[in-house]
Amino acid sequence: MKRINVDRARSLRTKQTDAEQHLWRRLRNRQPQGWKFRRQHEIDRYIVDFACPDAALVVELDGSQRDGQMAYDEVRTRKLENLGYRVLRFWDNDVLTDIEGVLEAILEALASPAPHPDPLPGGEREQGSRET
Repeated sequence: MKRINVDRARSLRTKQTDAEQHLWRRLRNRQPQGWKFRRQHEIDRYIVDFACPDAALVVELDGSQRDGQMAYDEVRTRKLENLGYRVLRFWDNDVLTDIEGVLEAILEALASPAPHPDPLPGGEREQGSRET
């Protein structure tokens, strides 16, 4: 399973949308105040658009092709939050028309501490969660 996700992530990196390319140009090489971002990064069984593991922050871009997948996105977001990540979502159009506003929201999230994930029943956290 892990190998399949690695191959899928590599494939997704070569097929980025215009919005993903636009945001990646601003996130790569530690441009946002020294924070290291990864694109098409694997977390648990999910591949997220962008992740800053040191800040436990995920940035997802949603385009019109995501219409009708809101329920799936909510479940996915809850799962990532239970693993200790904060999830920011932006529409592709926002990235393309207001990149500065998107970057400002990302920097605000990086500046604030991550909340602790909700513990699982029995007081245990899922494998792969971050202890903060």
